[in-house]
Amino acid sequence: MMKGAGASLGLAMSARSYAQIKGANDRLRVAIVGVNGRGQAHMGGFSKLPNVAVTHFVDVDSAILAKRAAEFTAKGNPAPRTEHDYRRLLDSKAVDVVTVATPDHWHAKVAIDAMNSGRHVYCEKPIGIAPAEGEAMIATQQRTGRKLQVGDQQRSSRETQQLAALIKAGELGDIYEAQTWYANNRKSIGNGQEIAPPPNLDWNMWQGPRPRGPYRSNLVPYNWHWFWKYGTGEICNNALHELDVARWLMGLTYPEKVSAQGSRQFYRGDDWEMYDTLALDLMYDGGRKIRWDGNSCNGMLRYGRGRGVLLLGTKGSAVVDRNGFELYDLAGKQTRAASAQAASGTTDTVGEGALDVLHMGNLVDVIRGKAGALASPIQEGHISTTLCHLGNMAYRTNSILTVDPATGKPSSPGAMKLWSVDYEPGWEVKA
Repeated sequence: MMKGAGASLGLAMSARSYAQIKGANDRLRVAIVGVNGRGQAHMGGFSKLPNVAVTHFVDVDSAILAKRAAEFTAKGNPAPRTEHDYRRLLDSKAVDVVTVATPDHWHAKVAIDAMNSGRHVYCEKPIGIAPAEGEAMIATQQRTGRKLQVGDQQRSSRETQQLAALIKAGELGDIYEAQTWYANNRKSIGNGQEIAPPPNLDWNMWQGPRPRGPYRSNLVPYNWHWFWKYGTGEICNNALHELDVARWLMGLTYPEKVSAQGSRQFYRGDDWEMYDTLALDLMYDGGRKIRWDGNSCNGMLRYGRGRGVLLLGTKGSAVVDRNGFELYDLAGKQTRAASAQAASGTTDTVGEGALDVLHMGNLVDVIRGKAGALASPIQEGHISTTLCHLGNMAYRTNSILTVDPATGKPSSPGAMKLWSVDYEPGWEVKA
């Protein structure tokens, strides 16, 4: 630009319009990959952050893509660009952050490709369908230097952070056990048929990294969770949140032994391949233990909660969930409590709430240099996800696993066969 022209522009430009241009240059543009379930929480959360724009939606179901885009625009947001293939998104320079809310078998592939293209990533849990995918994600993040936040949003809870400080100060003494749980009343998925996929669904693209197979009428959009080819069970779907909180507050990583007693107690004639009832025990040194009781089809609450963590210590106990905590003395008398000012969803399939804004905001602040550390970096997300994979391995091999506490790897050859999975040729997940 000529010097004189620049001076004229400066005289003609108001302070407000200059601020708008400056702000636009600093604006982070977010693309949501997978918009049917949890992706709706991504739309809402990132849209509430200052100087952040949700600009792209990606989904392999054209009907869902159109529906979510219309809903988003109806709320007063600018119409997003839509794509059915995330790879076209990565060819564009108009995206800074990619969020991953796809089925589990897609998480690692999209996150790795996004980081390799220079994007920061917000990735839902579990980070992958097998532990080897988490290892590949860590390697890619370290090589590219991109920021990768795992969607364990309770790590951004102000109340849980307050509890962590109290525990560090010795309020509960030595915590020797965590009891965690999840209760829901899921219904039967019925018996599906192998039929042609609906015209709005790109079935090959939906399968992505997994070996190709026939479409099944009761698989999409949600029931893939209960099929081993695509899903990781209730333990990765929901236990991961509470196991992550328990080990964070207890200062633990990988256990020494893992056992999982699971069964199918409800709707035994349908196509659900996994347990709907499971008791997981993670045993650590010094007699410390984390337990998870999963009841997918029996919604009996504990401590008035459908999910949560009970911490047992030598000086007292605490019950904590996404919306607050309570402290108790050794006689069981409540001594302190804290509640979140705004609630977050717990057992619904979207799980939207205030924690999303805090957790996504943490990623944005780290990208901008306003915060020093991610609340849930990939290294932490990998440990918590691997705990859940170990539970599935113990269940599937019907054995108690001995685990290397340094790496998380089980000594069982049968379990190690599940450390990685096969891929459709050309769709391999690798660092």
